[in-house]
Amino acid sequence: MKPGALQLGVAPPTNRGIAILDFILRLIAIAGTLASAIPMATTTSQTLPFFSKFVQAKFNDFPSFTFFVVASSIVSTYLILSLAFSILHITKANAVNTRLLLLFLDTVAMGLLMAGSAVATAIVKLVHSGNSKFNWLAICQKYNNFCKRVSGSLIGSYAGVVVLILLILLSGVALSRR
Repeated sequence: MKPGALQLGVAPPTNRGIAILDFILRLIAIAGTLASAIPMATTTSQTLPFFSKFVQAKFNDFPSFTFFVVASSIVSTYLILSLAFSILHITKANAVNTRLLLLFLDTVAMGLLMAGSAVATAIVKLVHSGNSKFNWLAICQKYNNFCKRVSGSLIGSYAGVVVLILLILLSGVALSRR
């Protein structure tokens, strides 16, 4: 074999580096999406008296937060399952079809996660500041712990969106090198 020639079945160093970066970014995205879904799903606040009954704020009181938790959970599950393809790309450089599949599914996952994050952000804005035009009061003065956890969940979700965008760009770069 000539010096500098590539062996079949062995990934070139640049493609292997991209595949390893892909794997690491997927782990970071899993951490971000799980770190956003779990606190939101387990968020409850102190029980407060409201006229003659007691009221407790929970995430499933808001359908938008329920959608956020479901979307984040679906994306987390997808990212965990996609680790197998990411490992395949580390070992095999010629796996173009799976790279295209991941590019498509990463785009769908990014759209789903962004939709869930945007809907939850709108509700968080509403519970933080209210809307005097419609006589909706801000509830964060009463449910401070609830609002802090919900706002913190959004940070992990938007971090997951950014990492998914990076994964999409990375897949595009890897496919263009073929």
